[in-house]
Amino acid sequence: MTTPHAHRHGPPPDAPPARVEEVGDGVHAYLQPDGSWFLNNCAFLVGRDGVVLVDTTSTEWRTRALLEAVAGVTERPVRTVVNTHSHGDHTHGNYLLPLATIVAHDLCRPAVLEAGTSSTAMFPEVDWGELRVAAPFVTFADRLTVWVDDLRVELVHTGAAHTTNDVYAWIPEQRVLLAGDLVFNGGCPFVMMGSVAGSLDTVAELRALGPEVVVPGHGPVGGPELLDEVEDYLRFVDLTARAGFEAGRSPLEAAREADLGRFAAWGETERLAPNLHRAYSELRGEPRGTPLGIGTMIADMVTFNGGRLPHCLA
Repeated sequence: MTTPHAHRHGPPPDAPPARVEEVGDGVHAYLQPDGSWFLNNCAFLVGRDGVVLVDTTSTEWRTRALLEAVAGVTERPVRTVVNTHSHGDHTHGNYLLPLATIVAHDLCRPAVLEAGTSSTAMFPEVDWGELRVAAPFVTFADRLTVWVDDLRVELVHTGAAHTTNDVYAWIPEQRVLLAGDLVFNGGCPFVMMGSVAGSLDTVAELRALGPEVVVPGHGPVGGPELLDEVEDYLRFVDLTARAGFEAGRSPLEAAREADLGRFAAWGETERLAPNLHRAYSELRGEPRGTPLGIGTMIADMVTFNGGRLPHCLA
């Protein structure tokens, strides 16, 4: 493993600026290029009396920049925060909105409390800021409707996919899908803590909605073609896992022998190793989302990456 860089303060010099993109009437995506590790997308919906914010970001300074961007669109306060899942790049900034109601799936709250800010240890050079844990405190099991004035926003739990606690936000009137990390654009999907089979089922569920605009958890906004791309990658992981499992190779060995093909041009190719660990678990007949050894999977990911920590511009 390479030696971590010295700790810095604020954005890295090569970090592209975030931007706001209107994806529907009163619906805005907040996009953080390049969409790699801990550079997530958020969204916000502006109503007459307040704002519904979908996800916060990974660091203190990035969430403050997000809130400044929201304020540049409207002076109305953020009254509700929806967390699409528990990972720190989508929840670390919750604490900067102490007056907002934080909504998520039932399993998201305990996952946020258990993880705390432990994910920051993976990238010690990042300026995380003075993070404090603020877990969701309104939770639901399957579905919840949030209203922004007369606009219906359907929050739907998928079952194990990217994690065990994923939620997407569907705006049927505008056919806009806020997908969270169920969809990546330009980077490899990551199912280490979820399910390969569950992710494939989720892609089919999302496609059946008929979205016209898809805001992924990471990467540029697109259309339904993003679902095809995610499905193609997941099927590649599944086929690679089946071949390696039947041959008696370890997930790391299977990853090293795999031909990434067109996926070699995507970001975060190192995720193949932990994704294969998850696929192997399902091939062993273990339930979707069964807890696995995170340390082993991360170690294999670093090894597959040539001993280097993943690229992070957070």
